[in-house]
Amino acid sequence: MSHPDYSLEGLTESSADASPFAQFRRWLEEAVAAQLYEPLAMTLTTCALDGKPAARMVLLRGFDERGFVFYSNRTSRKGRELAAHPDAALVLYWAELHRQIRIEGKTECATDAESNAYFQSRPRGHQLSAWASSQSAIIPDRAFLEREMAELTARYDGKEVPRPPHWGGYRVVPATIEFWQGRPNRLHDRLLYSRREDGIWRRERLSP
Repeated sequence: MSHPDYSLEGLTESSADASPFAQFRRWLEEAVAAQLYEPLAMTLTTCALDGKPAARMVLLRGFDERGFVFYSNRTSRKGRELAAHPDAALVLYWAELHRQIRIEGKTECATDAESNAYFQSRPRGHQLSAWASSQSAIIPDRAFLEREMAELTARYDGKEVPRPPHWGGYRVVPATIEFWQGRPNRLHDRLLYSRREDGIWRRERLSP
């Protein structure tokens, strides 16, 4: 088994932005510029109904100082879990850049206007699949799903596909954001931003 070492640039207090959102934007732009495969992919961890952790991959579809947004069927397993326990964690990992970002906070639903706008921007096939799939439900076989898709394609032929009422956005409102930069000899850089009660972000260095 190999033991990769990390030799790219470090992350120092002087080079990092005072705002975690500005720092996030900088790193995301660099990940996109590096033409990484799926730079918007992130692990979403929720608290399952039995109290155990549950994780899956989702795609980041927007962010600002309010938080980080992804979209999903709200009757899915993760939707039910978030309805019961809104606390969640996100992780973005860009191996080629030796970088990881960890985000922890509470989740809230995006507005209907936000969800409608994003849904209408999706490719038509993605819009139809949001209706065809009862996400996380057990189905008999692949043919069942393909029949649902065919029926919906015919039903909305020549028509606008409306957003399903059970489909929409979630925003993770961060309490902490940690930036991890791999460094040689496992002496990695870790800068943790924590939101204080007055809304000001505190920045601290963590031991690797």
